[in-house]
Amino acid sequence: MKILIKQATIISPASPYNGQIKDILITDGIITDIEDQITAQADQRIENTGLCVSIGWMDMFADFGDPGFEQKENIESGAKAAAAGGFTDIMLIPNSHPVVDNKSQIEYINQKAKQVAINIHPIGAVSKMAEGKELSEMYDMRQSGALAFSDGIHPIQNSGLILKALQYVKRFNGTIIQIPDDTSIGTNGLMNEGIISTQMGLPGKPTMAEELMVARDIKLARYADSKLHFTGVSSPKSLDYIKRAKDAGIAVTCSITPYQIYFCDEDLQSYDANLKLNPPVRNRTDMLALRQALLDGTIDCIASHHLPQHWDNKTCEFEYAKPGMISLETLFAVFMYCGLTAEDFVQMQTINIRHIFGLPIPEIKTGEPASLTLFTPTTEFVFEASMIHSKSKNSAFIGKTLMGKVIGIMNKSNLQLN
Repeated sequence: MKILIKQATIISPASPYNGQIKDILITDGIITDIEDQITAQADQRIENTGLCVSIGWMDMFADFGDPGFEQKENIESGAKAAAAGGFTDIMLIPNSHPVVDNKSQIEYINQKAKQVAINIHPIGAVSKMAEGKELSEMYDMRQSGALAFSDGIHPIQNSGLILKALQYVKRFNGTIIQIPDDTSIGTNGLMNEGIISTQMGLPGKPTMAEELMVARDIKLARYADSKLHFTGVSSPKSLDYIKRAKDAGIAVTCSITPYQIYFCDEDLQSYDANLKLNPPVRNRTDMLALRQALLDGTIDCIASHHLPQHWDNKTCEFEYAKPGMISLETLFAVFMYCGLTAEDFVQMQTINIRHIFGLPIPEIKTGEPASLTLFTPTTEFVFEASMIHSKSKNSAFIGKTLMGKVIGIMNKSNLQLN
């Protein structure tokens, strides 16, 4: 099958074609020609005003609910949502049922991933059952294809355990992923602790719970001389700690979520259960500081924290709602709307993220397999529920104005268009 992409601006920092407008011919999943104009016949032509193309985007923290929670999401529906959001590669957190804490679970996910158009990379649990008590079989999981290790939505509280994990993964140059949250502080917190939580009469969770964990884990990473990635960072002070750690040569990286730069705690005054999240959205000052931090290089990449929840778990009193939001399909448009450039977004989600986890970087050149994302970064639109491909609809972005549309992806010889 021949696919011709017409007059697309190539945005790919590592490519000699970066910034150039080219035609790209793909034959049976392989890039066979890149020219100013290609007149060859093709089975499908892709043309759009303002069309851009980059190597495939990657996300490093998503939940597809498989096995055990398929009513929320499964590999197939999650892959469709990822493709609709422009992602060719997804890292899955281990919080399924059973927890992905052994090699057979890794192999199960890898086997199911063969059936979908995107590349799925399982994350193995650091501890057995993700309970934070005893180390899991990390080496066996690595041998079976686990790309990194994390207890996912359960931050590791035990200092000794995470230190052992950091020391253990050094054997194979692995990375530990951690949501920084000291759960002994603000244990019952439902939102950010501040003026708004007081006005609403809801228990709050202070940024200190995050900052203490960041400070602790940086010290552990330095002691172990190992690689640690913080995800869902929401405090400017945490980012300051991380920046200083990087300057000191500690192998620490970090990511933020899309909802943390679009929403602040003022948006919770409607008691929208879709905005019950962990980590919570912070105050407006923190939100604007995160936007600014995107520009200084402290934030390495963006993590979707795509956490589907069933209707029953969100259509209830705020106190009883489960935390989480779907976000793969809106991630790009949120960051374009909030002022990030397409070039910086592509750098984060194609180059930076693969460097962190030791994956090869796809290339846009003749003879290479086509792993591409097609998008128009300046298209403004209102996000509607009818656009959602995920099984779950728990998105606070429904009805919001966003900017930047994904046209589709090309990966594993499959073309998926929106």
